[in-house]
Amino acid sequence: MDLKPLLNKLEHYHSEKPNKVFTMYLNTDPADPDQQGGKWRLQLKNGLNNFESYLQEDGDSDEKRNYWAVKEKVENFMNENEMNLKKSVIIFATGDGDIWFADILQMPVKTAFYWEEEPVLDQLKELQQTFPKTGIILTQKNQIKYIDADLGTVNETNVYELDLDTEDWRMHQGTHKADSNLGTGGGKTSKKDEFNERFEANRYRWYKSIAPKLDKVAKDHGWERIYLVGESDEVNDLEDHMNKEIEGKINKNLLDHEEMKVLEEVV
Repeated sequence: MDLKPLLNKLEHYHSEKPNKVFTMYLNTDPADPDQQGGKWRLQLKNGLNNFESYLQEDGDSDEKRNYWAVKEKVENFMNENEMNLKKSVIIFATGDGDIWFADILQMPVKTAFYWEEEPVLDQLKELQQTFPKTGIILTQKNQIKYIDADLGTVNETNVYELDLDTEDWRMHQGTHKADSNLGTGGGKTSKKDEFNERFEANRYRWYKSIAPKLDKVAKDHGWERIYLVGESDEVNDLEDHMNKEIEGKINKNLLDHEEMKVLEEVV
């Protein structure tokens, strides 16, 4: 999810009765003591019903129809995604469908509902500042993986693997583990030692060749923060050759770890 175009649209969006904008920040964090027993369901019901009661008294039939259209979409989204919830849900919507944004986030929010002429963006902006577009680049010898994330959510992950015959870096879509045949069992120890010696001898040059690809990935994804993760010599070589500024380096081998675990540890 790229927040910049969304925020740009929402920041400049203004409507008047009977067309108003619905904003919802809903805390669904199961680890939150205040959310025991799925308390968010009651908060959602009350939040939606409060506006409906107010509109019934107000008597504007066009505005009521617009709100009912929004309410139905919100309820459908929550029902369809009830089993997939994480820490929060954010929704922006209009009755005419001009705005519809709904996302499940790994980041906490404070529950709040609004039905106003403009979307209420305070918590969304705060989240963006705290968890901007982030790239995590993990190294492990002849494999380099990147994770694209924002708002604490993994958007995409890809792996580059070095072809030792051609010395070219090739990208594998999604999670990939190379069968490098370099295990420690049986008679493979000497082969592994040979590989390690060759890698150390050529690491600087090989990482120099991958750096421009990673700079392009960072530019294409609009990363505002970049973290390098891996053995110190490897991440240092990579930092030397990359033009993009590095926010931080973590000297751990996390390439084969689950992406959300990596994100939680690094960011």
